[in-house]
This record gives sequence, structure tokens and C-alpha cells, in this order.
Amino acid sequence: MGIPKRYSGYKSYQYLEAGKDYKPFKLAREVGRVELYELPLSRTEEERVKRIAENFIVISLHDHPVAWTEDMAEVFDYNREGRHFTAYEGLSTSCLDAVFDNLMDGVCTITSKGGWKWGDVLYDLGMRLCDLAHQDFIIQCRGVEDILRAHGEGSIALIPTLESCTPIENEIDRIDILYGFGVRMMGLVYSESNLLGSGLKEERDGGLTFFGRQVVERMNKIGMVIDVSHCGEITALEAVQASRHPILMSHTGAKALWDVKRLKTDEVLKVCADKGGVIGIEAAPHTTITKKHEEHGLESFMEHFEYVKDLVGIDHVGFGPDTLYGDHVALHHAFADHL
Repeated sequence: MGIPKRYSGYKSYQYLEAGKDYKPFKLAREVGRVELYELPLSRTEEERVKRIAENFIVISLHDHPVAWTEDMAEVFDYNREGRHFTAYEGLSTSCLDAVFDNLMDGVCTITSKGGWKWGDVLYDLGMRLCDLAHQDFIIQCRGVEDILRAHGEGSIALIPTLESCTPIENEIDRIDILYGFGVRMMGLVYSESNLLGSGLKEERDGGLTFFGRQVVERMNKIGMVIDVSHCGEITALEAVQASRHPILMSHTGAKALWDVKRLKTDEVLKVCADKGGVIGIEAAPHTTITKKHEEHGLESFMEHFEYVKDLVGIDHVGFGPDTLYGDHVALHHAFADHL
């Protein structure tokens, strides 16, 4: 169905009393916070876009679809409350059938300053899933059949995801536990190294560790998708080689167009595609820019898409916007040491 959505107006945690059951915050508007981007289309093009949205399944490979505080000075208190608000209204205006929701992730600082703590991750996940259980627009996705169902009935399938295996520490069985709680994709490493391999911030990339290979094997066995978006180049290459199944780079771009560590080299992109994997093009602020379009926007974003499409083929490229409902740049500034 794609559009329209069957959204009834539900707001996160409306089954509770604000001020009594939880501390309320003034949140950013989910619709109309920023000026609409007008892209002139002919009637034929408009009709084609509508047909695509209605007849084909549309998936975001990477997002954080929650509303953040309007005043980002309150974001640390908001996170400590441990109760993020799913942006139901905002999602209802999209043509998405499914979204990979990366939860609080690296800013999951409910009880710690550093984030990524096992208890905090489960707290965040449990709180979000409890809210989902009290409405019928967004459905928790446990398998492909839920995405097909969402497309058919005008709802959205939400796929719980984590950007790093850091919370599992050295406990490989925690992968099974996370799968049991609904997590269906997980990044091996965030920007900092962990017990599995090297992240993008590191000066040296030591590659996939022995424990990292064990984790890849376990994720393959239980059916959890592997993401290497934040892995260093050697770690990413070795992870693709170690996996029996295709892997994802859920949110990245082409380093050939903008030479920063956050983006992937042609070699990594090709190896991923050759294994049957998919590359999602990133749209978070100041990421997928190019020499031709040094101001981040739709043109620079699509230049990365076209480049990767020409490099590896249309079957291996999609969109992983990495967006949220609020001031994304201010959030980056607030958590500069975490992101």
C-alpha cells in the first residue's frame, strides 16, 4: 500500500500520566519543523512516484525515528529518563513500509556517561517495545512476513537494530538474548574499537579479532544481519569474508567522492556487493557531500547514490538516511565524543 497510512493519532506513552509516571519534555515537531524541499516533477513523474510508493516495498535501512527535545540542552536529561518517543505522526507522513530503528545506540546514557551499557540497551529496547505494544500503527518486525503485512495494510514494520556489538562485551550468548528481544541487525563495531575489531576513529585497523569471527558465526547461525558501516576498512573486509551470508553497510557513502573515514572505499563497496550485500546511502548532516556539491543536500546525497549504483549495480544500493525528528546538528554537537 505504501501510502496512505492508517495512523489513528496515537502518541507515545499516552497510556501513562505525564508528570506522574514520567518526566515530560517539550519535543521537536515531527511534521513541519523544517521547510519542505520542493522538487519540481512533471505529472508523469508524479504519477510514477506514486505508483512506486503504492506498489513496491519501501525500506529505510537505517534511521532513528524518535522525537528529540526541542531544546538540545535538555537532551542528557531526556536520555537519562530512558523513555524515547517514537515519531508516529512523522512516520505516518512517509511512504515507508519498514524502517531499521537503531534505538538510542551510542547516546544510550541512561545510567552511564559512556553509553553502550548492556543494562541501558535492554532498558531502552524494552521501553520502546512496551510503547509499540499499546498501538496498532507500527508493528514490531520479526521477519519478512511482517514487512509484507505492513505494506498490505498501510502500517510500518519497525526492525529493532543496534549499531555496535559493544554491549555484548565478551558474552557471545547475549547475541541470542538480543535476538529474542527482537533485534534483527547489529553493527560489529562503532567508531571506537571493541573486542570484535577496529572502528573508524582508530589510527590503526587491526582487523576482525578471533572473538569477532565467533560473533560473525553466531549471528549467521541465528539469522541476525551483520552491519559494518562503522568498521575500519580491514575489519569490514574481513567481516564480509568471514560471513557465510550477505552483510549490510546500512548507512555510508563513497569515499571516492569525499575522502573521509566515515565513507567506504571502492574495494569495500565491491566486496560487500560481490557477497550479495546491500549498501545504504547515508544522509545525516555533513556526511555524503562531494567536491561538486560541498553543501550537504539532496544533490550531494544522490551523487553518492548514483556513484555506488554505477560501481556495484542497482540491486546492491538503497537508502539508509540516518535521520531523526529534531535538530540533528545540535545532537552531534552535544554528543561530539560519542558519535
